Amino acid sequence: MNHAKKSRGLWYSVLLILALLPIIPGPLQGPFAQHVLVLILLFACMSQAWNILGGYCGQVSFGHSVFFGIGAYGAGMAVVTYGLTPWPGALAGALLAAIVAMAISYPCFRLKGHYFAIATFAIVEIFNRLFMVWYWVGGALGLDYPIIEEGWKNFMWFRTKTQYYYGAFGLFIIVFSFVRWMEGHKLGYYMRAVRDGQEAAESLGVNSTSVKLTAIAISAFLAALCGAFFVQYNLRVDPPMVMSLDMSMRFVLITILGGLGTLWGPLLGAAILIPLQEYTRAIWGGLGGGVDLIIFGILIILIVTRQPKGVMGFISWLANRSRAAKGGDE
Repeated sequence: MNHAKKSRGLWYSVLLILALLPIIPGPLQGPFAQHVLVLILLFACMSQAWNILGGYCGQVSFGHSVFFGIGAYGAGMAVVTYGLTPWPGALAGALLAAIVAMAISYPCFRLKGHYFAIATFAIVEIFNRLFMVWYWVGGALGLDYPIIEEGWKNFMWFRTKTQYYYGAFGLFIIVFSFVRWMEGHKLGYYMRAVRDGQEAAESLGVNSTSVKLTAIAISAFLAALCGAFFVQYNLRVDPPMVMSLDMSMRFVLITILGGLGTLWGPLLGAAILIPLQEYTRAIWGGLGGGVDLIIFGILIILIVTRQPKGVMGFISWLANRSRAAKGGDE
């Protein structure tokens, strides 16, 4: 009961802090700082969507940029091609992403370990090439947004990023609330059972195929919602921007850095990687695109070799040491 109270208190404290960040006087008030905050929440949500499949269910996928891209194209086509608001396009893209995820994953789930991961690499390349030559979705040129009315109806603003931040905050609440609920629900227990030992889980009556398909459908749905936000924020979309191995790897590495299979790991990973990425590019220009990857690579090596559970594992280690020291003092 005490642990549950602490967990609930931490959850509401984080939500309160995130809600107040854009209005706290200081360095976070500038447009660039708010841009970084928007990206932190967006990539935390996307990495958490991947974490459902890769962290909790143990199925390492490098193909999640496909679902991210489907969501982006869903919202983009609703606005650019059909002259609608992005909301129905975002929902349609999320549903389509979930359907596509189950369709392509059913045969892939016959593979295990690194064979499944290699198959997801191929899926990204297939969809990237398909969208590059598919003129209905804009082909290689992609889709460029027109100038339309600002506001929540069109989810578009030109003079401020504050509304985009609160849009990302709303997405954060949706994604992280679901994962928080899932951790204590039987679906979460089934996922962790499949991750820790599929054969053992099946011997206890767990339908591993059903669990994995459910995990990837939910993961793809939430990833597509993140893609819909991404296109509204960037006001254009093309295949290399959303359906690339680079984008997929970013979600995976953020989660590994923060902590696989944990609620707060993706947020911590994004809070480290995104400022590193954006500020190095701002300081060193084009060179920054390489510097951030070098530093991030070093961090990943240190995490994997010293603390495989990521930043969350390091925090847990510090907490255990603190409790042990208090016990010794008593």
